[in-house]
Amino acid sequence: MYKTILFLITLSTCLFSGPTSPAQTGSRKALFIIVDGISADVIEKVSTPHLDAIAREGGYTRAYVGGGKGTYSQTPTISAVGYNSLLTGTWVNKHNVWDNRIKEPNYHYWTLFRFMEEQYPEKKTAVYSTWLDNRTKLIGEGLPQTNHLRLDYAFDGFELDTIHFPHDKDAHYIHLIDEKVATEAARFIREESPDLSWVYLEYTDDMGHRYGDGERFEESIRIMDQQIGRIWQSVRYRQQQFGEDWQVFITTDHGRSADTGKNHGGQSDRERSTWITTNATGLNSYFRGTTGTQVLPAIVDIMPTLVRHLDLSIPRDQALEIDGIPLTGKLSLINPTVRKEEGKITTTWKAIEKEGTVKVWLATTNGFETGGRDTYTLLTEVPVAHEQVQVNVAKFAKGFYKIVLEGKHNTVNRWVVE
Repeated sequence: MYKTILFLITLSTCLFSGPTSPAQTGSRKALFIIVDGISADVIEKVSTPHLDAIAREGGYTRAYVGGGKGTYSQTPTISAVGYNSLLTGTWVNKHNVWDNRIKEPNYHYWTLFRFMEEQYPEKKTAVYSTWLDNRTKLIGEGLPQTNHLRLDYAFDGFELDTIHFPHDKDAHYIHLIDEKVATEAARFIREESPDLSWVYLEYTDDMGHRYGDGERFEESIRIMDQQIGRIWQSVRYRQQQFGEDWQVFITTDHGRSADTGKNHGGQSDRERSTWITTNATGLNSYFRGTTGTQVLPAIVDIMPTLVRHLDLSIPRDQALEIDGIPLTGKLSLINPTVRKEEGKITTTWKAIEKEGTVKVWLATTNGFETGGRDTYTLLTEVPVAHEQVQVNVAKFAKGFYKIVLEGKHNTVNRWVVE
């Protein structure tokens, strides 16, 4: 694979100012694929010719899940948690999906699908997945909390079909379901060309849990690569025959335990270690690892990248909550740090574009998480090239601070929780 080895844990967000990829004659389409439970070290040693073909058009990078380790945003390295971090562009302290039970998602943090359906109801959305919960709980289709959101096409829930897919101890039925899901995704993309699609494939994680590191796990990855190859052929067909502008992202939801590879859920480096493969053009220095800092992209960065490609406009109060940074187009700043001492907050960042300024905003409430709004105070404005600023917050309420750094091309955010 095209391998860029990077190192960082970052927490940031983006304001969306419109498309940044080169002009295309065809309509813009987006597809993201989550393949379950493959750490970066394994994907890099297994032969994956179809993923490699996609990376040659865009790129490959190591990435991470798990939020800010040891901070307010630390996020379990568990499947549904990772899916929702991608869907919403936020960590668990916001989206509130802590495990695979998906007990109480916070739907105030909208998924990519809701933004798409609300802004472009005439465009088509689709999900192809083993799990029914991906659509009914994470996306929240039909729920009053999501304004009764409806997708245009769903091909999912096969884990509940024990007649056609009788469950066996070796999870071969999951392989058969993945085959069915991948085949249908390839067919539907080729024939119907939905504007936004999510494909989910599970078999790799089942083999990881059962066998850990070794040949059975690696063989499941080779099978997955072949399945993605069929989907990629359909994307290429749409590009070549209809001139459509497709942006494809493939990633995973978590890594694996360092001892045997059978487990995940914790905060070890390997459990947090993931990767991203894409055909996207205009990949920036953040994705490429050429910012001068050891900064890894995160799973939350895929959502704002797709937002840019699909030309979605995110309302400001929602954009300020998103923890991801676009992986394409121009950026002003990345890698924020915030420290509070003796009534003062010191904030640092890495400037990507040296021109322009950074506005430093502060809110001391979190009304957004319950459907309310937060009032932000502009504390100061400094040149982005300064890469740091100290502000006095002694006059503000103590205990909780939302800091937003707004540059010309993106914003980043951090919390201080005392």
